[in-house]
Amino acid sequence: MKKRMPPDSPALFDFQLTGPDFSIETECQKQGFWPVAGTDEAGRGPLAGPVVAAAVILDPNNIPPGLNDSKQLSKSKRESLFELILKTSIVSIASSSPTRIDDMNILRASLDAMRRSILGLTTSPAIILADGRDVPPGIACPGRAVIKGDARSVSIAAASIVAKVMRDRMMEQAGELFPHYGFAGHAGYGTAAHRQAIEQHGACPLHRMSFRPLRQD
Repeated sequence: MKKRMPPDSPALFDFQLTGPDFSIETECQKQGFWPVAGTDEAGRGPLAGPVVAAAVILDPNNIPPGLNDSKQLSKSKRESLFELILKTSIVSIASSSPTRIDDMNILRASLDAMRRSILGLTTSPAIILADGRDVPPGIACPGRAVIKGDARSVSIAAASIVAKVMRDRMMEQAGELFPHYGFAGHAGYGTAAHRQAIEQHGACPLHRMSFRPLRQD
């Protein structure tokens, strides 16, 4: 029988977050869950491009310093941490295409990318720490949803950095294939310039046709 971890308690948020640490992972280890993998995604909100997920098992004796929610870091800091994470950790990356997002909806496509990133790890985790309110379905071990996880768990923070850097690189390449849209500058988000480009040039194969204003009701 699989062991189950308790869900997050609202009491956990009765304090000021000071940045992610290894305490949730240590708690899991004490309860017999080891190794621990963190997973997170990047790119739920954009009008174009894939959603990218990563799963990371950190080496507790060699955790890169400065891990944090990827949104709190500069691009150069994310890039340097990305390289350190790849050198010191077990990492797997997966993505869901715009077509998959349109077919499944963004939540399911995001969770499916997270599931595939977990399955791609070369070491099987004993438990998954997933950012947000949902644990990806279809994984072979227990999972724990961690609200604001990228600000609380270094494993999730590492996954958020890997997913963000990989997605940004993919969108930079997309900008070379479809230069009219400026993907390298906004990564597919619905900026004024991006919306204007859609009005002028129409949609391209990387656009999510289930998202407004692209969706035709």
